[in-house]
Amino acid sequence: MKKTKPNNLVTTNDYVEFLNGIKSRIRSAQISASRILNKGLVGLYWLIGKDIVDKQEKLGWGKAVVERLSRDLKKDFPNSTGYSPQNLWLMRQIYLEYQDEQILQRLVGELPWGQNLIVLQKVKDQGARAYYLEATKKMGWSRAVLLNQIKAKAYERHQLSSKQHNFQKALPVHLAEQADKAMKDVYMLDFLGVTKPILEREMESRMVLAIKDVLLELGYGFAFLGNQYRIKANKKEYFIDLLFYHRRLKCLVAIELKAVAFQPEFEGKMNFYLNLLDTYVKEKDENPSIGIILCADRDKFEVEFALRGIHKPVGVAEYRLTTKLPKALVGKIPDAKKLKQKIMRELKGK
Repeated sequence: MKKTKPNNLVTTNDYVEFLNGIKSRIRSAQISASRILNKGLVGLYWLIGKDIVDKQEKLGWGKAVVERLSRDLKKDFPNSTGYSPQNLWLMRQIYLEYQDEQILQRLVGELPWGQNLIVLQKVKDQGARAYYLEATKKMGWSRAVLLNQIKAKAYERHQLSSKQHNFQKALPVHLAEQADKAMKDVYMLDFLGVTKPILEREMESRMVLAIKDVLLELGYGFAFLGNQYRIKANKKEYFIDLLFYHRRLKCLVAIELKAVAFQPEFEGKMNFYLNLLDTYVKEKDENPSIGIILCADRDKFEVEFALRGIHKPVGVAEYRLTTKLPKALVGKIPDAKKLKQKIMRELKGK
């Protein structure tokens, strides 16, 4: 087939046919988009990218086709904002990079274009792309949340995950698998803005104030029931740091915060709390309650042996706090060396 030179592109029957085909796709997508807005739009963008690639490969069209196509589409669809040259190039790129990846193709059509572009531009590994797209779909991440998860290296943490729990022994198989997926190895609590060790009660208070961010970090399905959750039994009162309900697992999830490294006795206390929850709080049609102990650090050997003999489902995870000062405090707080020097000068002056 004879190749057409880019500078004669506009006058060729091939281009006119190509342009009319694209416009027909757009009009059809606009009609269906009223019913399924996002899927219709992203599906349209995928097909436009495919059309551009096909024509460039078959007819030898160069870069000029994208610039010309952008101008023509803007003229015929003045109220649409998605046909800039840059966006057309992105449609072409996402098709080229995902055309042989069936999982990515499916996920692309189930997410907004903005989230798709963040993953396309910020993540290069195909496995990582699938992880972020799937997580965005399940958890409803906004663009800002998705970007923060990528910056926090959520995929890398997922890959290196070494979860410690006894779910396989304490729960039925189907529940154990779901509970494992619902729990993380490490929880990033950098949004709390904590730059130094703090008391457990203060961390709990900050988590309650930032409960929306906490729920996003915990993952899909968690609903917050309360902090310092009170259980009255045998004329005494007991308080659980944070209590959640997991919609998919259909069970209560107790979280105990520890500002220190894991200690074996933490398991016994959590086992006690889970017995209380299952006896006094759990509804008859709900599954056994699950406990998660969040620690500043842990010795995996100690956790492994502490879990042995515990019959209630318990997991132990770490949390990470930010090591950076909030922007408002940068430059306003002297470092430890300068502060020590200042104190010494003042003492000498007395």
